[in-house]
Amino acid sequence: MEEFGGEPGMSKHVRAVVLAAGKGTRMNSVRPKVLHELCGRPMLWFVLRALHEAGVDDVTVVTNSDVAPHVEAIARSAGHAASRAVLQEPQLGTGHAVQIALANLEPREGTLLVLNGDMPLIEVELVRSAMARAGNALALVTARMPLPSSFGRIVRRGEHVQKIVEARDADEDELLIDEMNAGLYAYDESKLRSAIAELRNENSQGEYYLTDTIGNFRERSETIVPVVAGNYRSVLGVNDRVELAAASALLRARICEHYMREGVTLVDPQSTYLEPGLDIAADVTILPNTAIGRGSSIGAHSEIGPNTRLQNARVGEHVTICDSVVVDSAIGDLAIVGPFAHVRGGAEIGTNVRVGNFVEIKASTLAPGVKASHLAYVGDTTVGDRTNIGAGTITANFNGKRKNRTTIGKDVSVGSNTTFVAPVTIGDGALTGAGAVVIRDVAAGERVVGNPAKSLRKETS
Repeated sequence: MEEFGGEPGMSKHVRAVVLAAGKGTRMNSVRPKVLHELCGRPMLWFVLRALHEAGVDDVTVVTNSDVAPHVEAIARSAGHAASRAVLQEPQLGTGHAVQIALANLEPREGTLLVLNGDMPLIEVELVRSAMARAGNALALVTARMPLPSSFGRIVRRGEHVQKIVEARDADEDELLIDEMNAGLYAYDESKLRSAIAELRNENSQGEYYLTDTIGNFRERSETIVPVVAGNYRSVLGVNDRVELAAASALLRARICEHYMREGVTLVDPQSTYLEPGLDIAADVTILPNTAIGRGSSIGAHSEIGPNTRLQNARVGEHVTICDSVVVDSAIGDLAIVGPFAHVRGGAEIGTNVRVGNFVEIKASTLAPGVKASHLAYVGDTTVGDRTNIGAGTITANFNGKRKNRTTIGKDVSVGSNTTFVAPVTIGDGALTGAGAVVIRDVAAGERVVGNPAKSLRKETS
């Protein structure tokens, strides 16, 4: 599946304009439509990613002042080394948007792709198909869609496209046409520049429609080549939250299918939530109601879930994580995490570590063989090999002004309900008694008990 791997080669003679200036009022949101997310990415990301995968990295995004500050970051995340955003204010239609884009581009020979920014299901192969048919005045992508539909109708005469009629301007007969304008165009740029200058806004909306360039081309006897999409769902736009949810479900199914074909077992794909760009090895098993977010990688033979969330998590091989949350952290080979554990804040969990029920690990390093099996908080701490953290242990890392670190050595036995008041260092082989409150360093091999904790030898001498 192209959008999840493979480095494209840049297409030297193709550039693109993405139309993303609409306010999306039907979303009923202060967030602009193209910034609403599906599978962890703004819908605009998927359009820019498809262009990048197709080899088109010279992209202009026509947008509004709310979206423009985000374009560079979204484009970079989608793989583009650079981005260009131009404002369309006021919004006077798709034709007006392309006029603005062209005014900001130096004229050149070649193909100009134009597509909508609210098409998150766009497939790379469809973009490539449009590019492959370029060379005429226009290669126009169409799709057969269920009726009724708000998409513009394709009016043909035989195999030739005569015009596109917007749904709001269509008559009764035209509304029965099931071939729709998909919102993806591959123009000869020079011919587009000539036609775009002659657009008029003589329609019910008083807008300049990009689709009116077709009439101009027909008058000049230019060739308009239809490119029929194999699956109409790949060109579905998103206009409200119902359509957003439907597109999310389709996209999630597509992503899950990709990973399953790569050798990953998804016990229930419908309750598995994966984002693009994950690194999941073959023979990983993902159990129901599990979400795995960007930046995450999972080694072979690991089992994740059920009821688990990973975000920017690096998980080794033969790891088990169940009913837990791992964020911005690394889990070593053979580790067991959960149920009901929370690992976060840059934590590093070593090989064969056990992080058990209701344990939180934050900004800490647990060396190989460490066990923290029950009801503990380990924050800003370094723990040495094979140390056992008893139930109820707390590293009190905040003194009211700043965070402080705790260092616990190798082979330490930490008794239940021990509190370490940081900063404090515990030597190798030390032991704390149940309920100890450790406010000073403990030497290697020393046994301490009480509140405040004192050496056991001193207590019994």
